[in-house]
Amino acid sequence: MSRPAVLRAVLLGLGVTAISSFHLAAQETSPPSGAEATTGSVPPSSDAVADGRTETSAPTDATLELRAKRDQVSGELQEIARTMQLSGEKASELEKSIDALSKTTESLKGALIDSAKRRKDIEKQISAGEKRLASIGVREDAIRKSFRERRSVLAEVLAALQRMGRNPPPALLVSPEDALGSVRTAILLGAVVPGMRHETEKLAGDLKELITLRDSGKQEMESLVAAMASRQEEERRMDLLIAENDRLARTNSLQLQAERKQSETLAERASTMEALIRSLENEITSARQAAELAKAEELKRDQMSEEQKARTREIARSELPDKNRIAPAYPFSELQQKLELPVAGETLRQFGDPDGTGHQAQGMVIASQPGSLVTAPSDAWVVFAGNFRSYGQMIILNTGDGFHMVLSGMDRISTSQGKFVLSGEPLATMGEKRVASATGLALETDRPTLYIELRKDGKPVDSRPWWVGGDSGKAQNDS
Repeated sequence: MSRPAVLRAVLLGLGVTAISSFHLAAQETSPPSGAEATTGSVPPSSDAVADGRTETSAPTDATLELRAKRDQVSGELQEIARTMQLSGEKASELEKSIDALSKTTESLKGALIDSAKRRKDIEKQISAGEKRLASIGVREDAIRKSFRERRSVLAEVLAALQRMGRNPPPALLVSPEDALGSVRTAILLGAVVPGMRHETEKLAGDLKELITLRDSGKQEMESLVAAMASRQEEERRMDLLIAENDRLARTNSLQLQAERKQSETLAERASTMEALIRSLENEITSARQAAELAKAEELKRDQMSEEQKARTREIARSELPDKNRIAPAYPFSELQQKLELPVAGETLRQFGDPDGTGHQAQGMVIASQPGSLVTAPSDAWVVFAGNFRSYGQMIILNTGDGFHMVLSGMDRISTSQGKFVLSGEPLATMGEKRVASATGLALETDRPTLYIELRKDGKPVDSRPWWVGGDSGKAQNDS
């Protein structure tokens, strides 16, 4: 076969490949008529522009883009979760398993902590899956944008190729005129083919990646749906355990109700967090007793020799703490880099960051999934559980050693003032959306956010040294 014929065959082959790929790319970037386009993993953004494109322009900040996509994924998963229901058979099995438990404070607390750990592990899995799914969605958007940007260039080259296909160059050895035309065509093709091959290979590579992303997104979504079903089961188990625990503790309910009303009155009067904690521990019996117990434990440790302290630490490390304990198993000051964050999610703001009001943040903010569980990070006495000014629903824990931990932004509190809670014990659940509050200003998310503030002798301090993973506080929740 003559050289121009060979070139023509190669070029036409490339043209066919590119044309079919280009048509496929056009299908990928345009939604089907009368239906919403979907990637199989993350549906396109609802902020479609007027020219019919299915996604918005990419933000300049990649972190904000990923966060926006993650919020979108979270919302879609929440819609799926609303349609899911625990089967009657599974609910009956859970009720039987709770009935089989011995109804003692120790057994119920142990079961609650175990259930809370399983639920938080599932929520960490969902949080990590959300992030991966959001990353897939962001990359899909980038490929589609690349298709759109290259559409006009590819269309011009492909149109020229199609015209050549309809008017092929003449055979080489027919006449001098034909030979001259063949040479000119060969020169033209020699210049066009390498560039066209590069564009075709690039487009084919992008299409292959897009298909891979869709498959990965589909698998990720299936895993997330399965994880949400497991979480729903664990939520039901926990509700049953909390109900049993409440029934067991009803003996002091009248006293607790009276203290709760008194605390609400104090919360209305207090103008600052420091003033609220001071008034609670002066005027509320359970809070005062908790403060006294914490100080007594601290004084007891101060009176020990270094050898006694070392022996006590060794015993504490080698034995499981008593589930019936009424004081912290370990001094809070010795728990640095050992505490689990109260909720699974993404850390948005740290102590000392700008808080959106021109000041520095006095605590950290974590964006969680809707309905996420909030647990006690350490053994502590519940000093306050209720509403406080712009903080909304709030829990104050006396963790001992002069420390108090403030948690706010929850939707439903499941603990009560005056209780001694163990590390990992459930305290509350998050709502469906971020609660508007002074601690949540200037945040680039609509997901529910938990505010965590650590105070030492009444003054805010950085809590990062206490969390597992060191300074960032992100190691166990953002993977």
